[in-house]
Amino acid sequence: MTGEPSLWSFIINAGFVVKVVIMILLLASIASWAIIIQRALLLKRTRRAAKRFEQRFWSGIELTTLFEQVAAHPEKLAGLDTIFHAGFTEYMRLKQQPGTTPQALMEATQRAMRVAQARETENLERNLAFLATVGSTSPYVGLFGTVWGIMTSFRALGTVQQATIAMVAPGISEALIATAIGLFAAIPAVIAYNRFANDLERITQNYETFQKEFSTILHREADR
Repeated sequence: MTGEPSLWSFIINAGFVVKVVIMILLLASIASWAIIIQRALLLKRTRRAAKRFEQRFWSGIELTTLFEQVAAHPEKLAGLDTIFHAGFTEYMRLKQQPGTTPQALMEATQRAMRVAQARETENLERNLAFLATVGSTSPYVGLFGTVWGIMTSFRALGTVQQATIAMVAPGISEALIATAIGLFAAIPAVIAYNRFANDLERITQNYETFQKEFSTILHREADR
């Protein structure tokens, strides 16, 4: 007595086009999981680094001392460290130039911090578009494989005199595997993208809040 057909047997017995669709979806799923793990670790490190920097920043340490500590390891600059380093570097550079007004000084400092934040945000957003693409297109790619497999099955039935469920069911089952794998690739990508987008929004808000607070401190220093 033979056992029930396995998922692997359905894939092996599928047509060429359906196999290609399944292979594309499996590769997209593997790439998605690699990006999900990498982005999750990066965002986790970014949140921890921002928390550590804020603790040092609000500990009462002198800005010049904090700047020297941050600048001592330029290869480790990331997140708030980068924004602080860019802003304070521009602030000190223009402050040493005679004739620079406080308004011009603060505008240049804020502009430097905005540029640094844009670069940091771009780094955090990297590959998120791929997750969105996989999440939105994988079900349709799988559906294409299913439709093609069903078309092939019914076309084969046209050559026989009498069609039965036993003849139709295997072909349809093989075709539906493509849709199942499409959903398997899409669901984690959609969940991860929404989670990362939410985390990224909170991190960006934290960056903007820090810029405002830091600008206020520097503005008081510039007016002295």
